[in-house]
Amino acid sequence: MNSKRYFEQNATSIAALNRNELTRRIRNFRGRFKLDFTDDYLSHITVDRLRHILLAALISAKPHN
Repeated sequence: MNSKRYFEQNATSIAALNRNELTRRIRNFRGRFKLDFTDDYLSHITVDRLRHILLAALISAKPHN
């Protein structure tokens, strides 16, 4: 899958997630690196910021072609 399509699919699916699901996916993220955020931090940032964190993690973890 090309990078543009990968980005678009992930961005679209992440945009539909609520706070609880975004937080769950950030906590359970399995990639080449660990995401390490406190419960307090994740509960106080905006939903848009949670979406940004998850999308950035997914894009960064994807092998680049």
